[in-house]
Amino acid sequence: MTVRRTAATLAATATVLCAAAAPAAVAAPSPSPTPSVALPSGLYGTKDPTYDGVWRQSLAFIAQKLEGVTPAAASVDWLVAQQCDSGAYASYRADVSKPCDAKTMTDTNATAAAIQALAEVGGHGDAVDNGVAWLKSVQNEDGGWGYNPGSPSDANSTSIVIGALAKRGQRLGDVTTEGGKTPYDALLELAIPCGGKDGGAFAYQPDKAGKLAANADATAAGVLGSMGKGLAAWNNSASEDKAPTCHKGAVVKPEQAAQNGAHYLAGALAKTGHLNQPPMPGATDTTEQPDFGNTADAVVALAAAGHQDKAAGALGWLKKHAAPWAAENGPAAYAQLVVAAHTTGADARDFGGVDLVERLNATGPKPAAAHTPSPATSDYAAQDGTSEDAGLGVWWLVGIGLAAGAGVGFLISSRRKTPQL
Repeated sequence: MTVRRTAATLAATATVLCAAAAPAAVAAPSPSPTPSVALPSGLYGTKDPTYDGVWRQSLAFIAQKLEGVTPAAASVDWLVAQQCDSGAYASYRADVSKPCDAKTMTDTNATAAAIQALAEVGGHGDAVDNGVAWLKSVQNEDGGWGYNPGSPSDANSTSIVIGALAKRGQRLGDVTTEGGKTPYDALLELAIPCGGKDGGAFAYQPDKAGKLAANADATAAGVLGSMGKGLAAWNNSASEDKAPTCHKGAVVKPEQAAQNGAHYLAGALAKTGHLNQPPMPGATDTTEQPDFGNTADAVVALAAAGHQDKAAGALGWLKKHAAPWAAENGPAAYAQLVVAAHTTGADARDFGGVDLVERLNATGPKPAAAHTPSPATSDYAAQDGTSEDAGLGVWWLVGIGLAAGAGVGFLISSRRKTPQL
């Protein structure tokens, strides 16, 4: 889900796009890479948390718990305190003594990530349930979710909310709109049919003409969402090493859409061994650069879908090249790599010679406890009392929601919204 770039870079991107559509006076300035004021002692990372504070804290907790690490109580308390009375989360609240109001930019991604993190940590059922109730209250009529309440549904937001609801044991088939739409209905509307170019991929959202463009990050999210899995996904050993196929047909089931997405990701990774990101808006250098975060997400999605062998090459590439990227981007980046290692059965404590767990722990307060966990024996959904029998009853994104102009919202995500191959 994911810091592909620093908060400063994300905000700079938001500024470029907002300025193109609104007067310069309303464009948000870029924050300093290092805050000018002291950060809360319980917060992970040292960079400006304005756009990713809750996200990076949540991912850090999830990754730590996968590796047998219990976060410090002060860190958990910080995350709990970030929640609004409604159950929602914003990306970051500098002053939690002030109650949330209509100006508080709550978002589904921060909320869903925090729910999954607190559920992993345990002991905060009320906060988790309040978050779940809020997410259900802002479900769109098509069955999905957008980044901010009321914004059009997108594959990333819908998938991470699915993961949060599944983590709390919600039956997704029962999470319906008045028109009877489920979250899976929204995801399937964003799946590109097999048989043509980019068949099997998910789009982030339709374009203005209603067309779907393949997006590797949305596809990775869509694969997990279609399987009812969250950020702490485990591999599906039952179908491991079977080549993913693209299921053709007018009607595709969620589990088939997941395999279709895996088919697309396997093909995309086979080209270079990793995914690339397009240049930032306004950049003079138009050369595509390796996308470490989206590659890690693709590895997780493929392994979770039962195709660990198709993720092996990208995992090896990450082991060789991702350490400097993670060091630059901090806790969420380390967490992504930990989850990729966990999902594939790799050793996060010796990931290309790097102890990811130790480095992640060093970005925050000293953990309360740590032990080496036993290998997982079941997948994410089964851990939460759900199963395949639950059918439709059972994901990574950090975004920036910025208002610019009269009611115009902009979503800038570290998960790129353009096709990535």
